[in-house]
Amino acid sequence: MAEGDALATHRFGVQLGGVTVESIKEISGLTVQQDVVETQQVTERGKPITKKQPGGHKGGEVTITRGMDKNSEFTKWLNKTVGEGDVDDARQNLTIEIQDPKGETVRRIQLYDAWVSNYDGPALSATQSAGAEEKATIVFERIEVE
Repeated sequence: MAEGDALATHRFGVQLGGVTVESIKEISGLTVQQDVVETQQVTERGKPITKKQPGGHKGGEVTITRGMDKNSEFTKWLNKTVGEGDVDDARQNLTIEIQDPKGETVRRIQLYDAWVSNYDGPALSATQSAGAEEKATIVFERIEVE
């Protein structure tokens, strides 16, 4: 790949607590927010101004769409929160790795203390031949982009 070229392919991987999650189709909606604090001030000449500064960080969320397969690690993790409500035990670190065409990692996104907040099961239809997919919305406390 020539220097400055955009990433030519969509190669990526997901690891959950060190275990590779298989059959990932899509990762979408990676959202992180930070509060904005507005303060009203008056200058030394008496002119009112509004200043904005960063406030507290909010956690974020991401949606993972994957094909249903026999890999049980992701399903066990999903069941801890959605099925059992055991969020404390289910919190895991999730890593998203974006790769270049040679498979070299060009960006790593670490999501800390992640757990499943929403699960959408597969839409099954006798009139279609598409594979069964599931979606999980994952919330997290903190993010690091490397």
